Amino acid sequence: MSLLDIGILVGVLLAVSAVLYLVQRFIPHPVREVHNDVAGFIFAAVGVLYAVLLAFVVIAVWDNNDAARKTTFKEADSLAGIYWISRQLPAPLGPQLEKHTLDYAQTVKDSEWPLMAHHESLPAATELVYQMRDDVFAIQAGNDQQRVLYDHAVSHLESLASERRARLSQVDEDVPPLLWAALIIGGVLTVGFTFLFGLSNTFSHALMVLALSGLVVISLIVIREMDFPFAGVTAVKPTAFDVFLQRLPPPR
Repeated sequence: MSLLDIGILVGVLLAVSAVLYLVQRFIPHPVREVHNDVAGFIFAAVGVLYAVLLAFVVIAVWDNNDAARKTTFKEADSLAGIYWISRQLPAPLGPQLEKHTLDYAQTVKDSEWPLMAHHESLPAATELVYQMRDDVFAIQAGNDQQRVLYDHAVSHLESLASERRARLSQVDEDVPPLLWAALIIGGVLTVGFTFLFGLSNTFSHALMVLALSGLVVISLIVIREMDFPFAGVTAVKPTAFDVFLQRLPPPR
């Protein structure tokens, strides 16, 4: 949890404490206590609806993060397939294709990944895909072995381009503003209903309200951190490309 998140949590708890103090001062608990049964019934319905909404959003953002992570590994696997085929090709085409695969992995890991945290991509990485495509299409399939290499190289190249497009489309995925509004308004209503209850023990009432408020705020903070697959505490890392680069033989 970052300092900003801690600041949000503390600020909300202080605000809730101030509002609860005013409610308890100007609306004594005997006045509120007579409505506990009705307020409790409505609060149960509101709480269930808000819990369902929270669960839906958490599952959605988690699925987005998981899908982005899987996409990066599929992309790196396709790149590795092209690399190992390049090792079987004669010079100068083989070493050239090999260099382009290594350049692509390094460029994506070092240059494009930081940009994705700001919803951007790197045209230079796309240009390397075009160069790999030109290299693959330049393979001379003169015998059965070369035809097999060519077919596999084309298949891996198409998969690489497809997974790259999928990753770049995930660069812009996040929770829509309308859904954020529903989450915040729902949280305010859920916590606000707890002010309607009247308890003779003021400390117990305050403790329950603050506990619920803290839980709601922490849930929203978790959603915010997971909102975008390539930023935040749970950001997808370029692990797949690191693994690819770390397990290669010396270049030719």
